[in-house]
Amino acid sequence: MSLAHALVRRRRQLVFGALTVLLHLIAFDWFSGQLGRVREAPASAPRAPMQAQIIASTPEAPPAPVAAPPPLLNFAPPPLPELPPEPVEVADQPAPEAAPDRTPGPGTDAVADAGAPQDTPPAGAAATGAASAGQPAAGSPAAGSPAAGAPAAAQASAAAGPQAPPAPGPAQLLPDPRRYKVELPPPADITLDVARVDADGTRWNGEALLAWSRAGQGYRIQVEAGIRVVFTRVNLLTLTSEGTLGDDGFVPTLMTEKRRGRSQTATHFNRDAGTLSFSASQAKYALALGAQDKASLPLQLSAIARGDAKQLSGNIEVLVGEDRDASVFTFTVAGQETIDTRLGKIATWHLVRPPKPGSYHSRLELWLAPDYGWLPVRIRNVEASGAVTTQTASNIQMKETGTR
Repeated sequence: MSLAHALVRRRRQLVFGALTVLLHLIAFDWFSGQLGRVREAPASAPRAPMQAQIIASTPEAPPAPVAAPPPLLNFAPPPLPELPPEPVEVADQPAPEAAPDRTPGPGTDAVADAGAPQDTPPAGAAATGAASAGQPAAGSPAAGSPAAGAPAAAQASAAAGPQAPPAPGPAQLLPDPRRYKVELPPPADITLDVARVDADGTRWNGEALLAWSRAGQGYRIQVEAGIRVVFTRVNLLTLTSEGTLGDDGFVPTLMTEKRRGRSQTATHFNRDAGTLSFSASQAKYALALGAQDKASLPLQLSAIARGDAKQLSGNIEVLVGEDRDASVFTFTVAGQETIDTRLGKIATWHLVRPPKPGSYHSRLELWLAPDYGWLPVRIRNVEASGAVTTQTASNIQMKETGTR
């Protein structure tokens, strides 16, 4: 390429570059002017003149009154009627000329209610001998007495408003049960299958444990009952009984009861004071020999049978303290039976405690097995509602060798 040709080409490039720069400057200048300019509004057509016309309005009729909504129905239950005042005996009531014969008839001295409050008798207590004969109970004012001749004082007391609950009175006297020759059963852990049928036919299964152990002259009994959930057991009830061992068998000093969802209660066997009291009630009873609680009762029956099986003839009576009351449990032998268990067929003695009006309404049954140290291998409770709970031994583990 010649030098002249290169110079011409170079000159063309410079001219083309200068034109390009010039065009860019013109474009920038035009855009900057457009950005700062206000766009003019388009010319609008001339508006037509508005005409106003006044029209006389006719008066409207007043609105009809709105009816009031109907009153709401009151679905609240009617108030409870007030209780009538307690009767007050008249002071001028003539006294009888001769005192009636107050000798109780046969079987009427089951319980001597010595000073318990008459308006709040303890639950489950049997009627006194005097009340069963139609006579005033002990501790209540008789007709013609000074207490019955003070209606003004009674009315003043009623007007004073609610009073504090009375303090527990003297211990009630229950008949002394028979004294039995006993021989303690061997300490053991008894596992039981639980089958329950509710009053409505609902069925459920569970597991229970009755375990007792001794340490010197002391003992501990624990009862647990619950339902099976997958691979575990949920406890619904736990009973514990603690005390000493003596010539009369098990001698409880304290029983505790804990139900799922409820507070724990305690039953106290006050050996020094000779009374039986409860944390869940104001009831108090005189403590009798051989008194038991719900946890120790089955094993005490075993001890009575081991002491001498002939003692099972006739009635077997045991004073039993429960969670808030006490009563004498009366058992009879229904016969000798062979029952089916997971341990095989077991020969048993069948004991029954039928319902006792005024004390307990359920039927309690126990099957004692002589081949297993007279330990209970089946326990059944038939409630007044018709619900039935049956516990049958599935495993018995003796804690002392050489016993069965």
